[in-house]
Amino acid sequence: MAAARVFIRCVLSRTAGTRVAAAEGRSRYCVRGEEGSSAPEPKTVKVPKIYTKTGDKGFSSTYTGERRPKDDVVFEALGATDELSSAIGLAREFSLDADHPFVSELEKIQCMLQDVGSNIATPLSSARESHKVRTSFSVAPVQELEQWIDKYTALLPPLTNFILPSGGKSSAALHVARSVCRRAERIVFRVIQSGEADPNVGKYLNRLSDYLFTLARYAAKEEGRNETVYTRTHP
Repeated sequence: MAAARVFIRCVLSRTAGTRVAAAEGRSRYCVRGEEGSSAPEPKTVKVPKIYTKTGDKGFSSTYTGERRPKDDVVFEALGATDELSSAIGLAREFSLDADHPFVSELEKIQCMLQDVGSNIATPLSSARESHKVRTSFSVAPVQELEQWIDKYTALLPPLTNFILPSGGKSSAALHVARSVCRRAERIVFRVIQSGEADPNVGKYLNRLSDYLFTLARYAAKEEGRNETVYTRTHP
């Protein structure tokens, strides 16, 4: 499913008493008992399959319904942001084990990345106004990240040397997420530069990598772990 959001439309039929929930072309049917019956009839549920086979020929759909090759930059960007969310999820689990206070922030960021994906999956060249309203991305999340960065930076000693990804499991996992974020940012900016996505999405990913770097240092400090400082190993 290309778009990060699924918008569900529910229609109640007066004649048959059948409720139809349609989501991305898939349907689930729940049958109610007929009027006047003493006991409801057993419900029949049709569960949609996880696979659709619609991408077997190398094409996939954007949220606007446009079919594009799977190697299109839009899908590359979506894949990169999905990978980023997974990397953050892993870092969040390590941070949860260490009882860090920023776990809820990481969870919020994962939700925000779903909104990033929605915007990317809605190319402006084929989007209707209703699409744009549902998948718009504002500057507010960017400003929130900046506030979080400033908060943790104030609790850290000044950075005087290059450091290597290190400082314990939470810190190292956050560094991995940070590097994945940089790659996602590079790909997403290609979509933005083509005029197909909101520039605020690129700003968000740019601030997010800074946030993850700062958080990695903070996690190492809170766990009492040393960060490995870069040293030149050859003349």
